[in-house]
Amino acid sequence: MISIWLMIPLIIVILLVVLVVAAVVFYNNLVKLRNRVDNAWAQMEVQLQRRADLIPNLVETVKGYAGHESKTLEAVTNARAAVMSAKTPDAKVEAEGALTGALTKLIAVSEAYPELKANANFQQLQAQLADTEDKISYMRQSYNDTVMTYNTAIQSFPGILFAGAFQPRESFVAAEGAAAAPKVSF
Repeated sequence: MISIWLMIPLIIVILLVVLVVAAVVFYNNLVKLRNRVDNAWAQMEVQLQRRADLIPNLVETVKGYAGHESKTLEAVTNARAAVMSAKTPDAKVEAEGALTGALTKLIAVSEAYPELKANANFQQLQAQLADTEDKISYMRQSYNDTVMTYNTAIQSFPGILFAGAFQPRESFVAAEGAAAAPKVSF
């Protein structure tokens, strides 16, 4: 039979091992969640890049039919350049909101030109852009869900114990005024 004096150190060692293993498992889970947030942002950037790559073709197609709509075309081009040059996620979110508004105006301009709407190249580009916009919307939702899970994990116990190693992330929010439909006049 093992004496009680021998069992106490054994119990303490077992408890310490369990605590260390639990801390390692939890820390690794936080790393995994942080990496998921980074991956979700990267996936959104892929779709934003795809949209940015489609825009010059769309602008050139519209330009061929509606050259006098230069302000709208210039706004789209400038907004695309702002997205491409944005360095931080916050700057990219803001520039992306402006680009969405400019693209909406560009599509609205195309409604005034039946021959443009009938152009197969324009239809294909518009379909690709609509598909990309759907993917961007899905990626925003996925990113925000991932950020919420990550932030909850680091702000609740025992994640708060690792607070210095893991910083909360910001969710993707629509640009100010994004809910209002743009005004287009001819």
